[in-house]
Amino acid sequence: MNQAEVHTVDGATHEQKLVIASTASGFSLENMDIMFLSFSLTPIIAELHISSGAAGLIGSITNIGMLVGGALFGLLGDKYGRVKTFSHTILIFAIATAAMAFANNLWMIYFLRFLAGIGAGGEYGVGIALIAESFDKHQIGRMTSVAAIGGQIGAIIAALAASFIIPRWGWHALFLLGVFPVILTFFVRRHLKESDDFLAARAEAKVKHEKVSFGALFATPHLAAQTLGLMVMTIVQIAGYFGLMNWLPVIVQKQQGLSVSGSALWMIATIVGMCLGMVVFGNILDKIGPRWAFGLFLLASAMIVFAITLARSATVLVFIGAIVGFCSNGMFGGYGAVISQLYPARIRSTANNVIMNVGRAIGGFSSVVIGLLMDRYNLMVTMGFLSALYLISFIVMLSLPGLRTLSKQAKAA
Repeated sequence: MNQAEVHTVDGATHEQKLVIASTASGFSLENMDIMFLSFSLTPIIAELHISSGAAGLIGSITNIGMLVGGALFGLLGDKYGRVKTFSHTILIFAIATAAMAFANNLWMIYFLRFLAGIGAGGEYGVGIALIAESFDKHQIGRMTSVAAIGGQIGAIIAALAASFIIPRWGWHALFLLGVFPVILTFFVRRHLKESDDFLAARAEAKVKHEKVSFGALFATPHLAAQTLGLMVMTIVQIAGYFGLMNWLPVIVQKQQGLSVSGSALWMIATIVGMCLGMVVFGNILDKIGPRWAFGLFLLASAMIVFAITLARSATVLVFIGAIVGFCSNGMFGGYGAVISQLYPARIRSTANNVIMNVGRAIGGFSSVVIGLLMDRYNLMVTMGFLSALYLISFIVMLSLPGLRTLSKQAKAA
């Protein structure tokens, strides 16, 4: 009996609680690091006298690092173990984030953000694999959403920290908080153990002399089409998330003349909306399947992003921010749940990391695109760009037979 089958009727087992606590904490600290950049963009632009495009490239370089780290640590996670790999990825992005406190030129910032991306990108797939191998398949949507909510808690911490630290000590001091994830690495190595699914898959791979490789994601035409389709969907997800979250503080500050502290309050409302969206999405995914869950949220996102252009007061902005967050990022936990069920345990970490981090690397360039659009066009054009992306993802989602199969299984359960 594997760990996914060991769960109690009245709640999660001790080991399951440790897995969720560790992965949610890891995602929280990772997202805190990402949002530090979001809140620091305005003062970085002012201090270094750089363009919006150059500033947007900071986030994009972070996402390229995530692709490199995701590919590397995805393979290591499938070959050597989830727990060891997870702890090492946390340590890397913690050190790189804290080092940002001493960065005084654009090239040093680019380098450190690339390094932080390597660690953060490696963490995602390994953590999702741990969850998928510790819970019943009909719980995975909710559990990956819980872990994703942990990431949003990190964003709230970043918002509160930015509103307090930046006005007093500047953006450099904010990144010193990046040292705290080091503590989590000791907890993970001390309390977590490798899943039975992973141990069985590794033993079977040794017997069959199978090697973990990227080629396993494209082994057949059907599998290749599935992998590429999921990559398109994650590209759109990340394009919407990073595009909105990196630039919305700047948009709010320009449109309403709010301070960093004021925009941080607005961001908290957006993040609360995201958390609620994740709870709803995870339940829909587990009960009636991914096609309904993604379909509803993608179409809603395509329409709701235009609501930002209608805001004319701080109160309305807070309300709209919560609705946009609910629709646009409620889906985030669902990708890991779907990928974990479509790919076997022996390549589960690799599949999650490669697919999600291709999305991050390519979708992350939306920060640059939105920066350029903001320099040249009005807000309506910028939001139209994001709306079109969500519609493309919806069309691709409908074309994936694997999602149709998972939806049938969810309804039959």
